[in-house]
This record gives sequence, C-alpha cells and structure tokens, in this order.
Amino acid sequence: MSLGNHPARFVRVLGLATVAVFLVLVARFWHPVYGFTSFLQLDSSNDTAKIAAFRERPVFVYRDTGGYDGLYYAQIAYHPSLTSPELAPAMDSLAYRARRILPPLLAWTLAAGNPDWIVHIYSLLNVAAWLALALILWRLLAVDSVRGWLAWAGVLFSAGALSSVRLALTDLVALAILAGALLAAERGRRGWALGSLAAAGLARESSLLTLTGLVERPWFSRRNLFRAIVAVAPLAAWVLYVNWRVSGTSNGLYNFTWPVTGYIGKWAGLVSGLRFESERLAVWTTVLATIGLTVQAAYFLVHRRPDDRWWRIGLGYTALLLLLGAPVWEGYPGAATRVLLPLNLAFNVLAHRSRAALAWLLAGNLTVFAGLLALGHVSHDQREIAAVSEHGTACVARLGDGWYDVERGWRHDRAWSRPASRVDLQSWSQRDQPVQLEFFLRSLVRRSLTIRDARGVLWTGTVGPEKLPVAVSTRLVAGKGQLEFLTPEPAVAESPGPKGRQLAFALYDAHLVLPEP
Repeated sequence: MSLGNHPARFVRVLGLATVAVFLVLVARFWHPVYGFTSFLQLDSSNDTAKIAAFRERPVFVYRDTGGYDGLYYAQIAYHPSLTSPELAPAMDSLAYRARRILPPLLAWTLAAGNPDWIVHIYSLLNVAAWLALALILWRLLAVDSVRGWLAWAGVLFSAGALSSVRLALTDLVALAILAGALLAAERGRRGWALGSLAAAGLARESSLLTLTGLVERPWFSRRNLFRAIVAVAPLAAWVLYVNWRVSGTSNGLYNFTWPVTGYIGKWAGLVSGLRFESERLAVWTTVLATIGLTVQAAYFLVHRRPDDRWWRIGLGYTALLLLLGAPVWEGYPGAATRVLLPLNLAFNVLAHRSRAALAWLLAGNLTVFAGLLALGHVSHDQREIAAVSEHGTACVARLGDGWYDVERGWRHDRAWSRPASRVDLQSWSQRDQPVQLEFFLRSLVRRSLTIRDARGVLWTGTVGPEKLPVAVSTRLVAGKGQLEFLTPEPAVAESPGPKGRQLAFALYDAHLVLPEP
C-alpha cells in the first residue's frame, strides 16, 4: 500500500491518534495546584518583579532555568488596557510585548476578567490554538492519505508549533488564525479572510506578510491597496495607543540584519555547539530543524508559481528567513522556528498539493525532532514533596533547610535529610486552617525522631530500615506553616569519600490532606 493510497478510516484513526499523543504530552505538565502555569516559564529571577496577581495566586516558579517571554504576555492579560503601573516593572520591555495584545486580551475576555481564571486560560491558549489548527489544516490539506498526514503532522509537531505551546507564546495563536484566514480565502469569503489576517497581526506582527496570499492580479491595484490598509490598520492603531500609554521604545529592528548574515551566524553557532555544548541532543535536533527550514525556503526558490497564493506566502517568509538577525536565530532551537511558522505551513500545503517528491516533504519537516524535544521534558520542583487543591484552598509542601533534593522514581518519591531539617507549607488562601501531611519515614540505622511545629511536638518515635507510616496535623497561620524534623543521632555517610552525602533519615511519598472548612 503506497503513501498516497490508504483507506479514509485508517487515515482518520491515525489523525485522532496523533491528537491523542499531543494531549498526553500536554497533560504531563499538569500540576494539582499550579495547573499548566509551568508553560509560562516564570523563573525565580523574575519572581520579585511579578504583578500582584501572580503573588496572590499559585503560579509555578522555576528555580534555575531562566524565564521566557510567555510570562510577560500572561501578566499583560491581567491589564490589557496597559493602564496599571505594576506592568512596566514586571516586563523586559512593555512597549515591545504590548504590541502582541490579542492573546492576552483573548485570555482576559474568556475569563470575563476573573483574576482566578486569567492565568490558567492564558496558559492553555496555545493548546486550544493547536487543536483549532489541527482541524483547519486537515481541511486545507484534504487529508486522505498517509502522505497528507505527514504534511499535517509536520506543521503540528514542528519545533515552532510545540515550542509555542511549551512556552505559552503568541506564535501558534497567530498561525491558527492565519490558517483560518487562508481557508476562508479559498472558499471565497474574502471579508472573513481579511479580518482574520488583521487579527493575526495583533498576535504577531510578521503575520501581515501573509497578505501576499490574499492579493490578486493586477498586483498594484486599488483593491489590493485597500486590502493592505484594512489588514494593517488595527495593528497600526494599537501601536499608536501603546506609544501613547507606555514609555520606552518598542523597536524590534534589532531582530533583523543584512541578508543571510544571521543565517550564516546560526550555522557557525551550531558548528561550535557540536564541539563544545554538553546538551548534544538539543544541538543535533536544532541542526535538523535548521536544515528543515532551509529545505522549505529552497522549495519556494526552486518551484516558481507566482499565481499560487501559497507560493507567494512561502516566498515572502523565505525573504524574512534571509533577513532574520542573531537574536532570532540564537539558542536551541531558537525563535526562528516560531517566527517562520507560516513558511512551514505554506511549504506543507504547497508540497502536498503539488505532489512534490517525498524527499522534499520529509526533509522539509525535520523540525519535528526539535519540537518533540521541546515538549518532551517536564521540569519538576526538586524541593516540592506534596501539593493539593481542594475545598477552595491550594497548598504546597516544600523542603526547607537540611534536606537534599527530591529523588523521583516510577514507584516512589523520596528525600534524604540531615539530622535537623524543615518542611515549609504554603497556602494561597491566606487564612488560618488545619492541614495534615502523610508520609513514610525510613533510616539506614535505627534512630529516634521528633517532628514539631510552632505549638510543640506533633510526633515522636523510632525509625529504622523499614518504612514507617506517619501522619502529622499542623495549622497554617496566614497561609504559612512549618514542620521541624530532629534526630539526636548523627548522620551516616552514604558512601566512603569526601563527596558522600551525610544521611540521617528519608521521607517517602508525602501526601497533603486539607480538612473541609
């Protein structure tokens, strides 16, 4: 059975299985307290500058990875009018970030302004955009074969698409709207197409390059000029509003450079990364992604079809590829994979419809490896031992002084302690309430152990090599609590040598219980 001849039912099942794989990858990021806010990539370096809503509600904070752009757009979603004075200190550049207002405004609107919902809705906007794009692209490609599925999945699992999901950015939202605009254009609904393109420009400015796919011969006509004005006007008006409301520069020209120089710099960086970078998988998948983008651009340069809207779109983004500067290319895989998502879309539609050689289709979709890597790794807080959200209260238990990081396994999570240690409890309700922590204790040798809080001793007993179930109840005061673990016997060396850890006892599989108020 060839790639171009498969039963329609088999192809539909393959498509549904692909969607299921995506949803499983996304579900792995869910947290009982933080939801999907780990997508925002809020780092401890940004923790002190975040807006009040992010301090008053549980938002996941990375301890050592570095922040990324999604955290800025999510905070703008709380103040889409840009009038709040707390926005500017929380941004790297409010004037620059505020231009992409559509996703933050959409989150605020869908949440009906409810501050408890905004951050969670924004965190999942790209997931919704991915699902919408999957449906629209299935129709654009008229998927009825494995070959069509390859083109479809090549867009959805590209580095740009999955990176946008993973980092809660605006790129995939813009692409889904663009795909809808082009589907409307192909069905003769020019008004919808033009309005959708204008909306996409408010999610990412470079989306307006897709205007080349909506114009018609003669190219320099009044009708095309009118279309250009309609498409650009909303973004232009919003930029004027941003400049009026926000001080500072929003210039993004540093993202561009002389033709090809940024592209050459990318390859120079990759060659260096292959020699010196420790994260070899990230480098190699970025090499494949860059090859994939190169193949996509080459396809439009080799196959000239000026009367085909998809060819004109692809050529426009090929020109953009050649002009991108170092800030867009740098990193693994780099922002270029997201900026050039419309190139990816146009390539797969045109290559599939024109029955291009399978080698073109496969080589042009080499970005999927970097995409799967972006969504493949789930980061955990190595100090968190338990979390619960029930009865209107969210509570997290984290290791304080005296503990080594949590060791997570398939069956059990555990953390080893020195002779004296502390567990910190935090609730976002800010009220006084009881909480119970259940866990198992174990020690390499038999020892006595006491657990206490601010009121006194909660539990005392003997711990040995066998795991011992323990449950202690304490009370949170203004949303905070603390448990102290103390043993008078000295720690035992994990292994001979100066680098061996000093281990007193271990805590296994902690679980929080919040009594009903």
